[in-house]
Amino acid sequence: MCYVCGSKNPSGFKLRFEHPEKGLLKTHVTFAKEHQGFKGIVHGGLMATILDEMMVSLAWKEGLPAVTAELTVRFKKAAKIGQKILFEGRIERGEGRAIYAHSEAKDEQGELLAHAQCHLHPYPPKTFKWLKKRPIRARLTEY
Repeated sequence: MCYVCGSKNPSGFKLRFEHPEKGLLKTHVTFAKEHQGFKGIVHGGLMATILDEMMVSLAWKEGLPAVTAELTVRFKKAAKIGQKILFEGRIERGEGRAIYAHSEAKDEQGELLAHAQCHLHPYPPKTFKWLKKRPIRARLTEY
């Protein structure tokens, strides 16, 4: 029932992701009028939400269940309502139990609109029996 990627959330974005290679996740969004903050401009909180989701979803897709512990967002240029925004998320590295990732939002011409960095904390592995087969720390060394 995730607000960003849940297909059954009636008020959510229902995003679909492309996972073209290890460590990379892509999607795109065209924000509607109900997503605006200032007139004609996408609300920054919604941009931050999707930038965060790009990093967390990537970790989960790669078998690293995690939640955001810290998120830093920089806005470079206003995203406009009706404009197609391209989002990419990447895992940078694993360090101890921490996962470090970044994401970007660009317009169709490739101009950077916003970028984010986050520190993810592994979700308690005891919740998932299948994780015991391959500990998170071992998988983090792959980045």
